[in-house]
Amino acid sequence: MERPLLHLMEAVRWLVSRIIGMLEYGISTMYLISLWYIWVAHRENPFNNTSGVMLKIIDTGRLALLMTAANTIVWSTNSSRSFAQLLNSGNLVVRDANDTKPEKFLWQSFDYPTDTFLPGMKMAPGEYTYHCDPQDVMRKGKVKILLCYFVSSTTSAKDIITTTDFLTDGKTITSSDGSFEMGFFSPATFTNNWYVGIWYKHDVPDKSVVWVANRENPFNNTSGVMLKIIDTGQLALLTAANTIVWSTNSPSPLAVKNPVAQLLNSGNLVIRDANDTKPEKFLWQSFDYPTDTLLPGMKMGKNFVTGQEFYLSSWKNEYDPAPGEYTYHCDPTGYPQDVMRKGKVKVFSTGPWNGLRWSGVPGLTKNTIYTFKLDLDEKRAFYSFVLLGSVMTKLTMNSNGVLQRSMWAENRQEWHVYISSPEDTCDNYGTCGSYGSCNNILTPVCNCLDKFVPRDPRNWAMTNWSGGCIRRKPLNCQNGDGFLKYSGIKLPDTQYSWFDRSMTLHECKQACLRNCSCMAYSNLDIRNGGSGCLLWCGDLIDIRELPGGQDIYIRVATSELGSKKTKLLVLSLLLLIGVTVTGLTIGLYIWKKKKKRKMNLKDDLDLPLFTLSTLTKASSNFSVENKIGEGGFGSVYKGILEGGHEVAIKRLSKSSSQGVNEFKNEVICIAKLQHRNLVKLIGCCIAGGEKMLVYEYMCNRSLDLFIFGLFNHIISVLTEDLLTDEKRSLLLNWPKRFDIINGIARGLLYLHQDSRLRIIHRDLKASNILLDADMNPKISDFGIARSVVGNETGANTHHVVGTHGYMSPEYVVHGVFSVKSDVFSFGVLVLEIISGRRNRGFAHESHSINLLGHVWKLYKEGRPLELIDGHLMDSHYISELPRLTHVALLCVQQCPEDRPDMPTVILMLTNDAILPQAKEPGFFTESKVTSECSTSMCSTNEITFTQLEP
Repeated sequence: MERPLLHLMEAVRWLVSRIIGMLEYGISTMYLISLWYIWVAHRENPFNNTSGVMLKIIDTGRLALLMTAANTIVWSTNSSRSFAQLLNSGNLVVRDANDTKPEKFLWQSFDYPTDTFLPGMKMAPGEYTYHCDPQDVMRKGKVKILLCYFVSSTTSAKDIITTTDFLTDGKTITSSDGSFEMGFFSPATFTNNWYVGIWYKHDVPDKSVVWVANRENPFNNTSGVMLKIIDTGQLALLTAANTIVWSTNSPSPLAVKNPVAQLLNSGNLVIRDANDTKPEKFLWQSFDYPTDTLLPGMKMGKNFVTGQEFYLSSWKNEYDPAPGEYTYHCDPTGYPQDVMRKGKVKVFSTGPWNGLRWSGVPGLTKNTIYTFKLDLDEKRAFYSFVLLGSVMTKLTMNSNGVLQRSMWAENRQEWHVYISSPEDTCDNYGTCGSYGSCNNILTPVCNCLDKFVPRDPRNWAMTNWSGGCIRRKPLNCQNGDGFLKYSGIKLPDTQYSWFDRSMTLHECKQACLRNCSCMAYSNLDIRNGGSGCLLWCGDLIDIRELPGGQDIYIRVATSELGSKKTKLLVLSLLLLIGVTVTGLTIGLYIWKKKKKRKMNLKDDLDLPLFTLSTLTKASSNFSVENKIGEGGFGSVYKGILEGGHEVAIKRLSKSSSQGVNEFKNEVICIAKLQHRNLVKLIGCCIAGGEKMLVYEYMCNRSLDLFIFGLFNHIISVLTEDLLTDEKRSLLLNWPKRFDIINGIARGLLYLHQDSRLRIIHRDLKASNILLDADMNPKISDFGIARSVVGNETGANTHHVVGTHGYMSPEYVVHGVFSVKSDVFSFGVLVLEIISGRRNRGFAHESHSINLLGHVWKLYKEGRPLELIDGHLMDSHYISELPRLTHVALLCVQQCPEDRPDMPTVILMLTNDAILPQAKEPGFFTESKVTSECSTSMCSTNEITFTQLEP
């Protein structure tokens, strides 16, 4: 192959080669200068004929394609030296005459590929290079094999912008791991506004933009616009007229000889020296100038040394990234808390940092996906969150002022929002005014704290709570005040507060007593039993009741507490009265028991009451045809009320010794629970010795009828038009089963964390999961549920109740139950949904262990797919099932401490983070059950039992 050289000082010589020349591609009037078929110089500017066209080194030292007749440059390189050489590799290079080192090439065609990928070319990310076997690459002077990589004519995947390589419309740079992409975008097709931004590369076509450079200065078209490193060393967005639309303010850029801009895997765009990748040496970074999104590793807060504040600001609207009305700050005034403002007005506060999370956002619990961090000292106050795995997650504030924490669900290719704030009325800042407590479950939602009364009773009665509350009795600091403990609340606004990390709670109390302006105190850090001191000066505002809330001690007059002598006298009187009343009560009870066994619960139940005649008529006199189920405490009937409203009537058995207690417990537990995954209690009936509960009717009945093949055995006798077991099971494809599992998990999360009372169900099983017309799951049967208060998560009992196969080991053996007992039952239920087999009574020809043991065996042997229900084997989602099996095994581990809580379970279900290794499940050994009937002909009945003998 010839190696022609061009030199400016020599007589002009035209570049001639057997491999370079004029390319005619089927149109006789269109010509291009090229290396045959593998590279095109002026691919966007062809000329109509070759007369007077030449390729030469011009006066500036550039290699240029000229039309001599018009003295027009059709194309040129961006180098300024006088030698060009065509290498054997097919690479056209411009270099110094005395320097042949590849790293010193001033320009090369390999950096500007067209549609062909040759040996020796590179493609980012990862600087991918293709090499051919040198003994097999040539045949008769021609390339034998060309790898035809159809590379875009205007893009080359890379993560760097340099002084000579800039960004224009149609080109992007991509982080080296492929997570983030940066380029030009327009938020909508109906607007001509264009921006430079960073977005998640995988999120197509929605483009989740996480940062915008010129959010306040859009340009109308992209022609001639470029993003480049300019002479001052700053990154700038230039128009065709060379006007700067936007630029970085990187300090002392001229001190760096070779500045580059790089898009990191974190989504951070940085300017640095090309030879120095240390973060502390970055000249500028986009993470210091957030828009509406907080990514892992970004910070919010304030640098007290420089005065720079880092905060989120919403878009003006969905299609305009200019700063909108809302801002979200980590406010370091007093003690740090996150605050959202609309303009200058506070509209939402997270409450102060308690060492684990913001006190007013209980959903942000410890998990395996990410951890939270607050850096607080005399120089800075920064809040951030750090990934523990590889899951993509973000916090975004939309244009309506709603904060959304979301996670990328790889299996569904969509963003899953798992926390939104503000979420309800009580999340709105200061809803109930000073010393008013907000509870979204109650009506009205605002009430004064104990020992406080409305400041303006008239306005308060008209639901104008902005005036707040005042102390019932005024303080008298000189004569001594005291403190009342209030539990389970979001701590008030800390704008006017003081803190000390080293003080004990007792020292904190004394410090507050000595300061007459101190209105309350609390632990600063709730970890390890509590530590530190947080004092409030001034009125307390933005208080709400929360499950898992904290303790605060609020200053009140001594007279509100009572003296020790008064307390002793009152205690003595109460004791005397108690003994008397107890004696009378016992006598009255015995008398009433002999006369009539009857209990009137009407005054205790806060929900609509139905008459016996109404329910008798609705259920056709409780006919067999209307009977849809039967349990340990009675039967369930379908009813149709006047107006056509369908209901389910649970009629408690008169002979049941537990009927009254179970009835009362179920009403108390579920009456005020409101969640889409809990069955809704409509009313009850107490008349004529009957005790009945009226629920919303679930037309698809219970989950067990679908997954265990019980349909023909139990209710097929009622109609000839019902589906077969196989067809019913086929209705539960994998997406529907996943939705059911997810719905059950969310229902449990509400019971364990978000409801007014922390509820432990204790009898979660397939027959207690009802399905509505859309197959949405509803948790039902709260007859043996237990509620716990405050920060309690469990209790113990000598009266063990539940269903064999679903109860946790610690509950069966020791009578200890907790939220982790429900997690165990949930894990069993998930395995049953996946396999279509019951845990209890499970049989296998090769062993005598139950379903948990069988799954554990398959898990250890790496054969989880053998568990899956045969109806799911052809599913496109089969790759998701082993992970779900793994999550279920984590839920059924022997020790309750090893099991995840329900918030963590939901995170595991909705992302692809690495799961911890599962440990041995509880109750996985079982003796072999012999049966005279075949598997296809017999069914296993669930029995909720009352007492487990040792």
